[in-house]
Amino acid sequence: MSVEFSLLELASVRINETPCDSFTHAVAYAKAADALGFKRFWLAEHHNMQGIASSATAVLIGHIAGNTQQLRVGSGGIMLPNHSPLIVAEQFGTLASLYGDRIDLGLGRAPGTDPVTSRALKRDDTAAENFAQEVQVIQQLLQPSSPQQRLRAVPGEGTQVPIWILGSSLYSAGLAAQLGLPYSFAGHFAPAYMRAALKRYRAEFRPSAYLDKPYFMLGLPVIWGETNERAMFNASTGFQRIVALFRGEPMWLRPPVDIAQIDWSAGEKNNVEEFLALAQIGDELQILDGLQQLRDELAIDEFMFTIDVYDRDLRIKTLSTLARLKEHLR
Repeated sequence: MSVEFSLLELASVRINETPCDSFTHAVAYAKAADALGFKRFWLAEHHNMQGIASSATAVLIGHIAGNTQQLRVGSGGIMLPNHSPLIVAEQFGTLASLYGDRIDLGLGRAPGTDPVTSRALKRDDTAAENFAQEVQVIQQLLQPSSPQQRLRAVPGEGTQVPIWILGSSLYSAGLAAQLGLPYSFAGHFAPAYMRAALKRYRAEFRPSAYLDKPYFMLGLPVIWGETNERAMFNASTGFQRIVALFRGEPMWLRPPVDIAQIDWSAGEKNNVEEFLALAQIGDELQILDGLQQLRDELAIDEFMFTIDVYDRDLRIKTLSTLARLKEHLR
């Protein structure tokens, strides 16, 4: 079975531009992915982060779905501690009512922000502890309702929007396995536990009404260049951004620079390299080789790429490159 290619979008804002500019680009990016045969286009949920404009995730999903034809559009993910399960079911039931069977609901357990913002968002301080139960409440609300059922998602009931568990830990892997749901691992920012999480997910998986065997999607960054040297130059935008994340600074997309010009300490450089341990940075052959090695070792069902570059034309051109590589991936 061939591997699928998908995309994760954060609606990144370039320095000195606006969220509206990033939304305009996100539509063009999604349209290009749609035409090239990518499987999914998911949007992340982040809050109070200058440089990332994907806070109103469900709104952006509708905007992207309304401007594409074939892509599955969804959340990567909705951070459930920030939301009522009923509201999530209603929002995604509305999206499914508008766009049919093209909507995915990826659910995560983290708040997707800093502690101060988390306190401003949370319904209560123990919401994350109820994650497993609330996932199952949403599952029930999206199923066909019974005549005696008092709580209903309208729209939502009967839409059966596919639910994914997202995570970067052994807990999320175990929950996805227990519930018999597809699992997406956040290797684009937390690669350390990827192999252990995949092992647990496959070992403990229980077939369900939703899925008869494990399905594993791996998120990872890809930065392409016509040469390996150029790819590393292009990747400097992401390096600068991750340093800003570690420092608690605004995360605007900044123009690429020579690596020697990045203002980082040896410790920060090491932290960035650990953060990007799964990143595929290079020319076509380098990226193909890296993806093939992961596919051979881990039997990945689907890759979900983040493409964190400053040049928007380069970002879309990278999609064409990946589409060509997919034809050669075994």
